[in-house]
Amino acid sequence: MQRSYQDIFPQADFSHLAQTVEQYFSSKTPLWWVEEAEGAEEAEEAEGEKKILSPSSPSSPVACLWVGNAIDQVTGTRHAHIFLLYVLPEYRRRGIGTALMKYVENWANQRGDRQLGLQVFQSNQPALNLYHQLGYQTQSLWMVKSLSTEK
Repeated sequence: MQRSYQDIFPQADFSHLAQTVEQYFSSKTPLWWVEEAEGAEEAEEAEGEKKILSPSSPSSPVACLWVGNAIDQVTGTRHAHIFLLYVLPEYRRRGIGTALMKYVENWANQRGDRQLGLQVFQSNQPALNLYHQLGYQTQSLWMVKSLSTEK
């Protein structure tokens, strides 16, 4: 999670994210890891074949997807919410993010969810492009205002 945020905001300190993980990670918030399939490098990466693992952490993951639950504030229904989708920079633009998104859509569908939510930074154009390509639409905007701590 920290690496994901550092890619977008390299100057910031994200040591506090461990507390977020401790607070929200549970058996009800699945985490899937992606690692290269055995022997993929010798076979010209076997056409980029990757293997999705869950729930234990692989020795050298190239991507991960962490999902939790949210409540739709309009309808009151529970739905899956993506906490984190991350692909190592050197593995991006190979279809891994798309494959993970399709995987989680299928997973959410199978458990009866009617929608899948996520939050993305406006400055993260590659992620916005991916989500728009997959049919995601803006439902609400999270707005913030910096406040002065001086009195």
